[in-house]
Amino acid sequence: MRSWQHCLDAAGVRGDTVRADYSAAARYLERRQFLGWVALRILVPPEGQPHTFAAAALGRYTDDLCDSGPVGERTQRFDEWAAQVGTALDTGSSEHPLLRAYLHAAGLLNLSRKWIDAYIEGIRVDLEFPGFAHEADYQRYVDTVSLPAFMFATECVPRLVPDHCFIPSARLIADGTQRTDFLTDVFEDLRDGRLTLPVRDLDRYGVTRADLRCGLDTPAVRALVSATASSARGALVEGERILGEFAADYRPMFRCLIAAFHQRLDDVGTRGVAVIRSPYHDQPVTSLRLMVRSRRLGASTKALPRCKKRRNPAVKPS
Repeated sequence: MRSWQHCLDAAGVRGDTVRADYSAAARYLERRQFLGWVALRILVPPEGQPHTFAAAALGRYTDDLCDSGPVGERTQRFDEWAAQVGTALDTGSSEHPLLRAYLHAAGLLNLSRKWIDAYIEGIRVDLEFPGFAHEADYQRYVDTVSLPAFMFATECVPRLVPDHCFIPSARLIADGTQRTDFLTDVFEDLRDGRLTLPVRDLDRYGVTRADLRCGLDTPAVRALVSATASSARGALVEGERILGEFAADYRPMFRCLIAAFHQRLDDVGTRGVAVIRSPYHDQPVTSLRLMVRSRRLGASTKALPRCKKRRNPAVKPS
């Protein structure tokens, strides 16, 4: 692992203030999302680390503002922050070090405002999360919230294909990762009053919200969990083609990202209904092993082979 100062030099970051801003972004991510910080330090080439840290830290900070407290308080915090972000993008300057780091990265890489604006609007939609009646409602959520978040987070990464080719692959990954997150976050979401699985799916399998809240181990709940995991797995597998659309040096990072979500789905297959009875957390040792395996494959466009046999039937919620 190269030193952080070497990474700043390799990225062409000059000036004490700018270097301090990038370092603030890296420290924030280290504090708030340690495994993500480790993955970026290990798997992203030195010249790309400062810029990817800038985007990742800004996204993490924005999410943190909106993740806790009553809806009214979260909305007020977000509105104030969104106005601050908008002013920074309009003027090219800010008093906030994370925003300054992103502005510098956007300037060096000639990034447009399209995806950061879409990401901010997606957060606003999520604050007033209404739930999903049907699968189509969930798919609209992917388009307005999940895909912009993924595009914003990856915009600093060099690609080998134009946007119109990249976006379909990115959407598959956004779909697979989002559905996996919704599945493994059922316990916490229901505790906060959010039902993130489409109501139509619950009705299809004869599952009630109370069944999920209580973590009941019934054939109906098992079938719902299995089918949801199967849909997430299918999107991830199809989306693995995205590895060939990133510059070679960045493939280990995204191979590891995809593998981490496959690992969560493996855990769902192993634990079954138990996965919705308590908060789910990635296991640090397992995550580090995925990082090592992803790095070993280097510039290959292949995803990590999955060691565990998939138990989920190929049934997709409608």
